[in-house]
Amino acid sequence: MEWFEQARAAEQRRDWGTAIALVSAHAECYSPDPDRHDSHLQHMDLLARAERLSELTERALTDVHARRSLNRSLRERGMEAALRNRAKDGDRGALYILVRLLCETSRAQEAHRTVQDLGPDDQYAHRIVGSFRSPPSGAR
Repeated sequence: MEWFEQARAAEQRRDWGTAIALVSAHAECYSPDPDRHDSHLQHMDLLARAERLSELTERALTDVHARRSLNRSLRERGMEAALRNRAKDGDRGALYILVRLLCETSRAQEAHRTVQDLGPDDQYAHRIVGSFRSPPSGAR
């Protein structure tokens, strides 16, 4: 797999354009060929690492892998407002990532308000907040 080795070398050099071009040529979302599907996942990861957030955002409209990669990337960059906007637009994955981020940074009250505002009926979002609450005093 010469193209794969070239893509890895480009990635190590942080030559994102070359790495993305090589990998995307062999990528296919939900392909029956596991190598093509893996290439698709790698393609989404490379877009995030290259900070091509606008391209990921466009792809996220129809591609769950792009959506997940975008949301992880927004979290890693501390872009809470962007996650909040995505959650407001109905992206449940963005909501869950935002709520976890708020809880992990000792902002459980804000996380609770976020769930109340953006997903009041979303039981999973409520469970995330609940999992970060401290146990009652005296409990071990």
